[in-house]
Amino acid sequence: MESIRELYRIGKGPSSSHTMGPKKAAEQFLVSVPEADFYKVYLYGSLAATGKGHLTGVAIEEIFSNHKLELVWLPDIFLPKHPNALKFEAYQNDALIKEWTAYSIGGGAIIDDSCEKESENIYPLTTLKEILDWCDKNGKHLWHYVELYEGKEIWSFLDEIWQQMLSSIKKGLNNEGTLPGELNLARKALDYNTKSNNFALPQKRRSKLFAYALAVSEENAGGGTIVTAPTCGACGALPAVLFHQKNIYKLSDSNIIKALATAGLIGNLVKFNASISGAEAGCQAEIGTACAMASAAATQLLGGSNYQIEYAAEMGIEHHLGLTCDPLYGLVQVPCIERNAFAAARALNHASFALLSDGRHVISFDKVVKTLKQTGADLPNLYKETSLGGLAIFGKEE
Repeated sequence: MESIRELYRIGKGPSSSHTMGPKKAAEQFLVSVPEADFYKVYLYGSLAATGKGHLTGVAIEEIFSNHKLELVWLPDIFLPKHPNALKFEAYQNDALIKEWTAYSIGGGAIIDDSCEKESENIYPLTTLKEILDWCDKNGKHLWHYVELYEGKEIWSFLDEIWQQMLSSIKKGLNNEGTLPGELNLARKALDYNTKSNNFALPQKRRSKLFAYALAVSEENAGGGTIVTAPTCGACGALPAVLFHQKNIYKLSDSNIIKALATAGLIGNLVKFNASISGAEAGCQAEIGTACAMASAAATQLLGGSNYQIEYAAEMGIEHHLGLTCDPLYGLVQVPCIERNAFAAARALNHASFALLSDGRHVISFDKVVKTLKQTGADLPNLYKETSLGGLAIFGKEE
């Protein structure tokens, strides 16, 4: 299992798999063959089906801005390794001199046919049960396990991640206007935050939470800078919950970044054992994982035990099982933005529910992750970030 540095990435939206990943792949290919006469990039499957709405072409063209480039969109062709595939070709004097096929597997990560992961594994235990047993044996919290294998320098990294999350909330709460794309969707975060001040508790607090999640998600949809948590499309839930808890309970940044470590561990387990890619497993893999991460973080910040944290994280995925990824017009806007707000609210509910228990429950986190993986495999492609079914179709009806 890789470092949580590979899960939390600072970058520009609107999609980690459709913009951040392809942009990184384009950079790598151009570095490997910088002086070709002509370049061609083939986009396959989900990457092609929703790539224009996700600004995939824009991201690649930015890298090849000083070179001759042709983009080929092939939405009906799915390569077997992953539905987000792209092939680069470089030509010199009309002769093909190099080609490379890459796969954007979610969260901005890139692999190719020679590797299954982007970086080295650093965690020896890869199920939450094993990690909980280690914590029991050693009298540790889940964040201690992260520190053990990431090193103490992980805290400065997570502080940087937290500061970027705060910046995204602040910018999103102050931005107005419409988001790019044919929906002409109006930003709501500022309006919701302003209206929240008219309410009494607890409605005020819940309205603030919605505003924070909308702020980050709208920044992402507008191509702003955010943190993948675990992806761009699901980037709003975790920052909203952390900021909400910090404000209400006057928590220190030290407490927040420890919660970020635990949340990162939860996201990493899903990424390693199943998927965080909407193109591979539907929105359950993105917003379900984000909700699990936020649920775990909220429970820890409220003093929950390791087993209560596990329970909350399990609920985050269990109650998103089967959720489709069917964005309207291929934009990371409808229903994506609202889903972040409701995932944040669910996370607080999961924390409250878990804290009322002793942590014992029927379906373990590890079992629900296996279920997510199988459910994702069973979903038809039209419900996995291709915009060929569901809301992407019926949402267009007059």
